[in-house]
Amino acid sequence: MSGNGTDALRGIPEGGKMKRLVGLLALLGALQGTTLLAQDTAASETDPPVVTDKPPEKQCQPDIGCVTNLPLPRYVSLKGSEGNARRGPGLTHRIDWVFTRAGMPLKITAEFENWRRVEDFEGAGGWVHYSLLSGVRSALVTLDMAELHDAPEDGSTVVAQAELGVIGRILECSPTWCRVSLEGTRGWIRKTAIWGVKDDELVE
Repeated sequence: MSGNGTDALRGIPEGGKMKRLVGLLALLGALQGTTLLAQDTAASETDPPVVTDKPPEKQCQPDIGCVTNLPLPRYVSLKGSEGNARRGPGLTHRIDWVFTRAGMPLKITAEFENWRRVEDFEGAGGWVHYSLLSGVRSALVTLDMAELHDAPEDGSTVVAQAELGVIGRILECSPTWCRVSLEGTRGWIRKTAIWGVKDDELVE
């Protein structure tokens, strides 16, 4: 029998048939791959660039809060009688600390969305929701029997003495003194005797 393509392949061993068939398929695959690559290259050269509306990420400054644009660190106070301080900014994070004194001063050191990282006089704290904080300024007396004066001068009249740990409201501050209200008594106290205000901060 002769004259057709099937007889021409009979003289090749079975292994030879497989090799030729595989080689033919590989050649067809290579040709198809080349065609697709050429199409992809042409598309990349002719398609217009994709433009997204995503705004650039905000660059935060180390001494300015990314959320409020207020200075960091800064002082606030605890609004209620209890505030949970969490390990991270979110309700899924575990509670590491619980603040239990209403009006106590806290220092904000970082911001993330609706959360603020705060710490107390001893450095304990964590992330609290901003709704638990107040902008009302308060001070913690850090010197036992601290003197309250009727004027911001050492030689002025002492109107009261405050025990260690008393919390009061800050009314105003000069570079070295603050006028506070402690348990209904108002007077001037040196900044070195309280915590809750920066050394060079002016409060009006």
